[in-house]
Amino acid sequence: MSDGCQHFNQIHTHAANTSGCEECMKMGDTWVHLRVCLTCGHTGCCDQSKNRHATRHFEATGHPIMRSKERGETWGWCYIDEEMFDPI
Repeated sequence: MSDGCQHFNQIHTHAANTSGCEECMKMGDTWVHLRVCLTCGHTGCCDQSKNRHATRHFEATGHPIMRSKERGETWGWCYIDEEMFDPI
C-alpha cells in the first residue's frame, strides 16, 4: 500500500452488493466495466460508461476507495488522492 493514501482505514468490504451496476440495472441501461466501493460494496459502472455511476457514488458519499470488479483485475483507486494500487 502507499504512504500517500490515508484512506485504507475506510475499507470495510471487498464484496459487491450486486452482480452489475446497481443504478444501470434499475434503469435498464448498460455499462462498460464495473467498480466496487470498498466502504459499502456499492457496484457502479466505470467512467468509460455513459452514466459513470461509480464516480457519482463517490461524489455523493465521499467513499474514497474502489476496486475493479472485472475478472483478472486486481487494482484499486483512491478518488481523493487520485492514486492507483495494484494489487489492492
